Amino acid sequence: MNWLIVLLMAAVPLIEQKGAIPVGLYTYNINPMAVFLLSFIGSLLPVPFVLIFFNKIFIWLGKYKFFSGIYNLIDRKISKNKSKFEKFEAIALITFIAIPLPTTGVWTGTAIAAFLKLDFKKSVMCAVIGSFICGLIVTGISLAVPAFFKIL
Repeated sequence: MNWLIVLLMAAVPLIEQKGAIPVGLYTYNINPMAVFLLSFIGSLLPVPFVLIFFNKIFIWLGKYKFFSGIYNLIDRKISKNKSKFEKFEAIALITFIAIPLPTTGVWTGTAIAAFLKLDFKKSVMCAVIGSFICGLIVTGISLAVPAFFKIL
C-alpha cells in the first residue's frame, strides 16, 4: 500500500517527485530504486491528460473570478517562459521539467507545452526524459544529504 501512496504522490501537482521520493525513502523505507521507479511512473500519469485538456480547462478557469488567483499564476508562469520554450523547445522543456524546484516539473512543463501547442509525441518524450532526470537528481540528493550529515 505504501508504494501506491508514493506513486500517487508523484502525480500530484507541486508535490511530484520532489515530495514523493523523500517520503518513500524516509517515511516508508522503500528501496531507493523502487522509490525512483514508482515516482517516475507516477509523475508521468497526468502527462497525456494535461496535454489534451489543459487549454480547455485554462480557458474555463479564466471565466470565473473565484479561480483568478490560480489562473493568473499559471498565466504569469507561462508568459514568463514562453520565449525560451518557443526558441529552444525540446531542450527548454526537458530542462524545465528536470529541475527540481517549486513550480517546475511535469505538470507545469506539460501545461506550457499544451499552451504553446507543441507536438504531442515530442512533449510526452520531453516529459519522460525530464522526469527521469528529475527523479535521478531528487533521489541522489535525498540519499546524499543524510549521508553527508552522518559523516559530520
